[in-house]
Amino acid sequence: MHEVAASKGIPRPLVKTNQAFIVLSVLLSWITAQYWILALPLAAGLSGLIFQYNPVIKLAARFLRKERSAYVLEDPEQQQFNQGIAVFCLAAGLLSFLAGWTVAAYIFTAMVAVAATVAILGFCIGCFIHYQWRMYTYRRKQGNAQ
Repeated sequence: MHEVAASKGIPRPLVKTNQAFIVLSVLLSWITAQYWILALPLAAGLSGLIFQYNPVIKLAARFLRKERSAYVLEDPEQQQFNQGIAVFCLAAGLLSFLAGWTVAAYIFTAMVAVAATVAILGFCIGCFIHYQWRMYTYRRKQGNAQ
């Protein structure tokens, strides 16, 4: 992910906390078969997308020990893109569980859990997809300009 010089960036520990919350929620919902648990990260993600207020990140921010600018800051636009993917997968997973489409539910929830786990470990799948999309739209604009 990108490092942002402005204080508008999101400190990396907060991003990782949100990712861990998603992973733990998915795993807990699988272990307990209480699929409503998926509604928790889904609601937090939707709130972040719609109102720019993610309660998981806001709560975790209280535990930062240094000034926000002392941390590696993540690009808010990139994080919104990633959160959009997570919200889609969580919503599709929860709706699939509610509809009794167990295979689809496990596929969607596994995708978001794997992506969040890999991001915690250092490779952001959403960032890769976002970069590829931006390159595609850039090349397409360049082609139309000629």
